[in-house]
Formats: sequence, structure tokens, C-alpha cells
Amino acid sequence: MPPAPTAQRPADHAVADEANLASPRVGPKLFGAWFWALNAVLFAAVLAMALWYAPIEKSMGLPQKIFYAHLPVAINTFVAAFIVFIASVGYLWQRQLWWDDLADAAGKVTALFCAIVLLTGMTWARSAWQVWWTWSPRLTFSLVLLLLYVVYPMVRGAIESPQRRAVVSAVYGVVAFLDVPLVYLSVKLMPDMHPSSITLEPAMKHTLLAWFAPVTLMMIGLVHTNFRLNTALRLRNAVDAPARSPRTGPSTGRSRSEVASGVGGGGSGSSGGVA
Repeated sequence: MPPAPTAQRPADHAVADEANLASPRVGPKLFGAWFWALNAVLFAAVLAMALWYAPIEKSMGLPQKIFYAHLPVAINTFVAAFIVFIASVGYLWQRQLWWDDLADAAGKVTALFCAIVLLTGMTWARSAWQVWWTWSPRLTFSLVLLLLYVVYPMVRGAIESPQRRAVVSAVYGVVAFLDVPLVYLSVKLMPDMHPSSITLEPAMKHTLLAWFAPVTLMMIGLVHTNFRLNTALRLRNAVDAPARSPRTGPSTGRSRSEVASGVGGGGSGSSGGVA
């Protein structure tokens, strides 16, 4: 007997099924409540080290202890900006939207961490130099870095087409990263109030190194969480887009990998966007 005919499913359902099957591309939820609880414990431990284990610096006193948080946050700001750079280059090379999801996630973390760097630096400067702000090369380049990554999501939000937004954002992410080496090298290449090197007692070194653990884990966790949210939102938009657009003819369908990566569609249609 010939097989019974099967009814063709609506195009909207086909796209929805493909997007749902592609959803593992969002990735596993590696950083759940246990991760943030562990990170909170680590922060409590290093804070205790800064307050009671590390000795009080003779010239600056207690405000010097801000340095234990300031430097790890600054280094992780550079790392987050480097992730934006790598993801931007990755998108320009492969034209897959998950790279854009990653760049957007890391850009938000870069702006947050850079703001913390400036706030802790200003507090430290008030005690060390008796001023809240001075237009030294490192502070100036750090402020420029903050502004670049604060403007980054504004640039993204001003462009409706996912593909065009990804291209413009990728170019912006590459150019914005050029300020990172300027921040790092400014104190070495230009006259600056920041010391090019400091001498720490053993207990101070141990405390500083310990602070890198929770700060780095927090940076990684925030980037990963934002990346998953961006990718999940893009896949949901890929499912919802056909329902919002007028029916102009039969759907040709796209592969699961195209829905997940954003390849194979043009304009601002079912390929989805980034939050």
C-alpha cells in the first residue's frame, strides 16, 4: 500500500521547529546560582584578606587597600575589551551572528568594569594626590575607553537590520580596542602621575593575587550570562519574525545551523537580531 499522504505544515511552524532544534547553540548554563554563591564567598574571603591580612601602607593608610580591587578590575577590563575585539574580528571573518552576540555581551561588561576602575581610581587619587581627578594621560585614555564602550550599545541600538548592525558594531569593536594599549602604555611612554611600578610586601602581593580570582570569575560569568541571553533572544526573534511579517509566498525554509548562526538570511527578517 502506498504511504498515507502527510499534510504540509505551515511555514511558521517549520521555522519555529528549526529554531527550537538549533537552540542548543545557546550553550549550557555553566554559571548558575552555585557559581555566583561561590563567587560571593571568594569576594568575602579576599575582602577579609585586604582588611586584616594585608598590612596598612604607611604613607596612604587604609585608602591604599582600594588598590587590591582596582588593579584586577582594570586588567579584566582589558580582557573583556579583548573579547569584544576577537568576537568582532570573528564576525567580520565568518559572518555568523553568534560572534556578534558575544561581542555585545563583552562590551557591556567592559563598560561596567571600566566605570568601576575610574571610580576606585578617583577614590584612591583623592587620598594620594588630594584631587578627585587630573587630566593625566592614563586617566584621560581610561575615560575615553569608558565613553567608547558606553556608546557601543547606543550604536547597536540605532541600527535595525541585524546584519548591518553586526557589521557596523564589529568595525566599531575593532577600532575601540585600539585605546586599550594606549591606556596600558601611557604611563610608560608619557609623563604621568601614576607610578610605573610599585613595591609590595609579601602579604600585600598575596592579597592582590587572591583578588584576581573572584574578579576574573565575575567577568567570565557576566560575559557568559549575557552571551546566552543575547543568543536566546536572537533565536526567539527568528521564530517570531515570520508571524510578524506579511505572507508573501511559500517559505523556502532554512537549515538549523543557519537559524542558529544567523547565516543564510538577509536584511532584518527571520535571521534575528541581538538585544
